[in-house]
Amino acid sequence: MDEQIDVSIRPQKERSNMVALIKAQNITKDYQTEEVVVHALREVDFEIEPASFVSFVGPSGSGKTTILNLIGCLDKPSAGNLRIADTDVIGLDRKNSAAFRGKHLGFIFQDFNLIPVLTVYENIEYPLIMVQNIPPQERKERIARLLAAVDMTDQAHKYPHQVSGGQKQRVAIARALVTNPALVLADEPTANLDSQTAYAVIGLMKKMRDDFGTTFIFSTHDTKIVGEAEVIFRLEDGRLTAKEMKGGAKSG
Repeated sequence: MDEQIDVSIRPQKERSNMVALIKAQNITKDYQTEEVVVHALREVDFEIEPASFVSFVGPSGSGKTTILNLIGCLDKPSAGNLRIADTDVIGLDRKNSAAFRGKHLGFIFQDFNLIPVLTVYENIEYPLIMVQNIPPQERKERIARLLAAVDMTDQAHKYPHQVSGGQKQRVAIARALVTNPALVLADEPTANLDSQTAYAVIGLMKKMRDDFGTTFIFSTHDTKIVGEAEVIFRLEDGRLTAKEMKGGAKSG
């Protein structure tokens, strides 16, 4: 990919002019397990707009994680069409999939996935060096801005084992946002947090959505996230059974 990547943090209003950030049509995903075919997703259709706060919910085995893996360009569907940021991601090869992730996507994990030998500052800096090769002065400015946004400036030189679980997740949020992604995928991001900390982290992610126009998509069982989500997609047995909008409106 030779195009110049825009690495500035853009406000929500600039992204809101986009058409659907994600458009999935007839997405099917089958896995072959010895002699058994597992139908993880069955002809799933959905659209997600820019600057959305979305949760995919359903019982274990319903297809939540599979959808996150497909949106994250970590896997490809067996059939169907999937466009993200106006790109046909199914047609990307391995190298271009990695480049697409580095430009457009951020990830937050339930186990934080911080690098233990790096400081808080260095963990946030890591994708700017390894993924986007951002110049030192710009790295410094961007990291300082995000440290302040997640209220971790005074913890910048501590190591992951020296901060709390909630603080680790704040660092993970900053790391996910530092590359200026249009979309952040979060797999059970509050699973290892107590209720008070979980609500604080959810509130922080909503604020970051409002400030930066980033879309957050969750795969979760956590009722706290489901309660705060503005769009909820319900899955069962690999099928999308309902879409619920904040305010009680529903569509099948």
